[in-house]
Amino acid sequence: MAARRTAAAATATTAAGSGEDSTFLELDELMPWSVRPLRTGRSWVSGPDPAALRARWERLAAAEGPEQERLFRPSRSRTPHTPVAALPGRSTTGARAGAAAGTGRFAREPGACPDPVRILHGPFDEQWLLPDHRLIDAARPELWRVGDGRQLFAVEHGYVPQTAAGPALSVTHLLPDGHSPAGRPGRIRPLYRRPDATDPNLAPGLLDVVRTRLGPQETGPESVLAWILAAALPSPSGCRVPLPADAEVWAAGVELGRELVRVQLRGARGGERPRLPGGRRPYVRAALPARPTGIVYDAEAEALIIGDGRISPVPAGAWEFTVSGVRVLELWFGRRAAAAVGAVPEGGIPEGAEADGLEVVGARGWTPEWTSELLELITVLALLDGLRPRQEALRARLERAPLISRDELRAAGVLPVPASVRRPASVLGHQEEGPEGQFALL
Repeated sequence: MAARRTAAAATATTAAGSGEDSTFLELDELMPWSVRPLRTGRSWVSGPDPAALRARWERLAAAEGPEQERLFRPSRSRTPHTPVAALPGRSTTGARAGAAAGTGRFAREPGACPDPVRILHGPFDEQWLLPDHRLIDAARPELWRVGDGRQLFAVEHGYVPQTAAGPALSVTHLLPDGHSPAGRPGRIRPLYRRPDATDPNLAPGLLDVVRTRLGPQETGPESVLAWILAAALPSPSGCRVPLPADAEVWAAGVELGRELVRVQLRGARGGERPRLPGGRRPYVRAALPARPTGIVYDAEAEALIIGDGRISPVPAGAWEFTVSGVRVLELWFGRRAAAAVGAVPEGGIPEGAEADGLEVVGARGWTPEWTSELLELITVLALLDGLRPRQEALRARLERAPLISRDELRAAGVLPVPASVRRPASVLGHQEEGPEGQFALL
């Protein structure tokens, strides 16, 4: 029977090069609607400090003519003279609605600076973005349209062969930009295709099969996402997910996945903020400098050394935590160390552009907020590293457990998924503001 096939047999088949593996499923088959990463077109519209973003916006709005053009850094998609539709959820009403919502031409009527919104800039890096559609080449409005207080996003990480082990994907309640530290971005997959947690982004009929095979408990959309987070494996073609036919294995994976979700949401959605046990919580032992230039890990003392500053205890697992072969803490620190002195981030200036653009505006040194965020990030990474033994144990159980195969899902009519569910859902009755304040009909 197809369901009796095990993960070990599937792995052997794949390694032998015998063609398509019929047991491991592609994440693309389970969560068929995916969105490409955001493409801002200009690095100055996002960053770790919201005050700097406001300063950049005000500087751009105050400039005129050629100077505004230079600071803006035009692209084929956006110039100061490009009229655009409002980002979903950003519309306003009234005589000056186009300016307030950011749909008029920036050069003519910039309006007021929009409040920066929190985003996930790549794995585990919470930053800020100016939500002005006139400034962003590809904002992916379909993500903004379904982002609300109940949405969750699964974000695939870029696959890099022969790198240290790291998570295949992460989950967030924030708008993710899909950036990958390896330069190979994956896809963004909302859990729900419509607002208010309706129309799950799952293959039609998948939940019925899971409930039939594994029982009615722990088989809702968020349980499926939890399983995926716990069991997904990276591959060149995208994440691969074994789907167990054993209810006990499923329950263990869902429980682990829910813990992974809880830690990564950092207290959002009514959850508890992640905390390490007493005696293992990181503290600032010596104040961090205003403009740090480097970060060093003292393994013996379990301490982060940042100039004259010092944070401890920092577990080795948090320091060594990597995604796509890149240390998360080093990357996170490097971005803020650059922002503290107004340095342009790596790759932030297009070829031929000046180095005195908006990226250098608004630097105010290392902020207290960054120190708090660093302590929280250390906690998150340490907790995730502490869950790795449970993930390894789950994968060991999957090596012996029967799996629900692709053939079984085909027989049940779950696969292949209809082309319609790979596209954004209709949002009839939802009004959005078009270019220059006109209404756009969806």
